[in-house]
Amino acid sequence: MDTPAAPADPRLEQARRLLDEADLGLAELAEAIGLSATYLQRRFRQQFGLSPAEYRAQRRLAGLKQGLRAGHDVTRALYDAGYGSPSRVYENGAARLGMAPQAYRRGGEGLEIRWSLVDTALGQALVAVTERGVCAVLLGDDGDSLAADLQNEFPRASLRRVDAGRDEFLAPRVRAVAEALAQGSGSVPVELVGTAFQQRVWECLMRIPVGETRSYAELAGALGMPRGARAVARACAGNRVAVLVPCHRIIRGDGSLGGYRWGLPRKQALLEAESNRREPARRRHA
Repeated sequence: MDTPAAPADPRLEQARRLLDEADLGLAELAEAIGLSATYLQRRFRQQFGLSPAEYRAQRRLAGLKQGLRAGHDVTRALYDAGYGSPSRVYENGAARLGMAPQAYRRGGEGLEIRWSLVDTALGQALVAVTERGVCAVLLGDDGDSLAADLQNEFPRASLRRVDAGRDEFLAPRVRAVAEALAQGSGSVPVELVGTAFQQRVWECLMRIPVGETRSYAELAGALGMPRGARAVARACAGNRVAVLVPCHRIIRGDGSLGGYRWGLPRKQALLEAESNRREPARRRHA
């Protein structure tokens, strides 16, 4: 017999309204409505399907999308939506700036994508952008093959190759991607194009600190799916935004590298670069 659902608690609705109005942490929110933080966290998720933090992130993201649709530039839209800095968008896993998963399932129909090739520390890279951000960073040794890969990913999109040096929108993003590939990480506006589950996995990847790794099982556990390692691995394999969505930080449980869409030598180089960056920071704080 099914367990009856817990009755709705009006204090949870009050909490939801407070989150609509202000950026409150869990402890502040719990104090404001007279509940313990543990109880609030559990019951809020039961009643609304999201934790308070996830609900707050969605509200911010909705404000960001609204600003972008109104024609505001990205920086203004970020701050108007309540993000203290551009990096907070990615730290909070809210990098989806508006691509509906249905658009990807339709082969990118209706999308206008500009792309260019650039030489980087990891070889040649194809950087593709929509009006909202980078939608693909493909690594390889042959420009024609990378262009064919992009066409396969978005067969019904309007694809246009441009000279990154002359395109005011693409140029800074190409430079930022090249920098990120050299350093092993970076904060560049991205547009995650995939299913809802893939987006959850990719956002979780973006929260792994530089210089650290996770196993597929650990990533699945962080997503609340302790038996979902295989599904998580498939989502990692489907990532097409190299480095900015750092699937290279996922290794096997035994510590071996596992697979990588763009080749194990590149994965090894990325992990070594990040480890070298992290080591001086450790010494400074020792």
